[in-house]
Amino acid sequence: MRPLSVAYLSSYLLSMLGNAIAAVALPLIVLQVTGSVLGAGAVAAATAIPAFLAGLLMGVVIDRINRRTSSVVTDIVSGLAIAALPVIDMISGLSLGWFILFGVIGSIGDVPGLTARDALVPAIVRHGGITAERLIGLKESLGAVAMLLGPAAAGTLMVLFDGSTVLWITAGTSLAAALITMFIPRRVGEITTTSDLAAQDVAAGVPQATSGWSQLRDGWRVLLRSRFLVATTTISVIVAIVLAALQGLVLPVYFTMIDRPGMLGFVLTALAAGMLLGGGVYAVAGSRGRRRAWYLTGLAGSTVGFAMIAPLSSMWVVLAGAFVVGLFGGLFSSLMGVLMIERIPEDMRGRIMGTQNSIMTAATPVGIIVAAVVIESTSVQTAAIVISAVWLVALVVGLAARSLRTLERESEQTAEVETVGASSA
Repeated sequence: MRPLSVAYLSSYLLSMLGNAIAAVALPLIVLQVTGSVLGAGAVAAATAIPAFLAGLLMGVVIDRINRRTSSVVTDIVSGLAIAALPVIDMISGLSLGWFILFGVIGSIGDVPGLTARDALVPAIVRHGGITAERLIGLKESLGAVAMLLGPAAAGTLMVLFDGSTVLWITAGTSLAAALITMFIPRRVGEITTTSDLAAQDVAAGVPQATSGWSQLRDGWRVLLRSRFLVATTTISVIVAIVLAALQGLVLPVYFTMIDRPGMLGFVLTALAAGMLLGGGVYAVAGSRGRRRAWYLTGLAGSTVGFAMIAPLSSMWVVLAGAFVVGLFGGLFSSLMGVLMIERIPEDMRGRIMGTQNSIMTAATPVGIIVAAVVIESTSVQTAAIVISAVWLVALVVGLAARSLRTLERESEQTAEVETVGASSA
């Protein structure tokens, strides 16, 4: 593997690891400083909307500037927002307001940072001497590694050090990710291609959008007119809702009811371990065989995993189901990542993927809220069945969508983003 690919994957791992540590450590530090559970919730709530809006709007910026530069800048913003907290602590002491302020600033870098790094993937494939299948598979596996190590690292750090030191370490991971990304040559991040939609407009003599709002509208137009992108985004959102509901509320309540709360950590570990294995398998073998076979395997395996979890029959079956979901979900998401490289126009990648990432961010609280309503009105067992059944909607979409029936590389020209550019004809 060339140094370029190693630099990209290393920066991705550090960035994801920093986010995983912060997700666990920051609420604990807020709780230590303020002594208020409501305060910890207020920080999470205050950062949710800015993160969503930043993901939507910053896609235009990512499509205007060098992709490597945007990745570096967003990591620096995230890192400095965390690093500012221990500085404030030394000067005047921390309060809830400071956590909210810098939480909002940091959220501006989080979703755009994920989008910028995703948008850089095709360039890494072109210049890094690596296949898309291997790069995406390794990327998914490293994301699972961060999911495995992050919570454990956060817990260990909180035991060994005070909150300010943990914040310095967390900020350091983001800043280190930015530093490593700078080893990627600047030319790799240049945006050189033109989307089919823009090409059609140029041929028709249509003036090109110059304002940010116009460019954002063009990105949404491509997303909404593409049956492939609408179908894959729908599936991804449903998966995010189901996983958020299960991890965030259903399983914690279930394990608390059976007096085994510690098992939740093992379930999340099993999910991450499955994702690690699934991404690894796809990295090694994803370029072999037909993509449709990988696709159906991922859908079928995920269905089996959710079916194992749904009855909450025993904690060991739930544990096994989580591993199965992670394994086949890792295969499925790796394939989707490869298809996104091929199907999203290069010069609209920031806007389209920024919109997708923002919607995914918003889907997480939706899943938890739905689970809370069902649990409150019925029972946790009913909620598990209802939430798992929501996955069946994704399964039906995945099997019925005509745009997902032909996935092979040979059909790129006919199955590429289905922008209805014929409106000019």
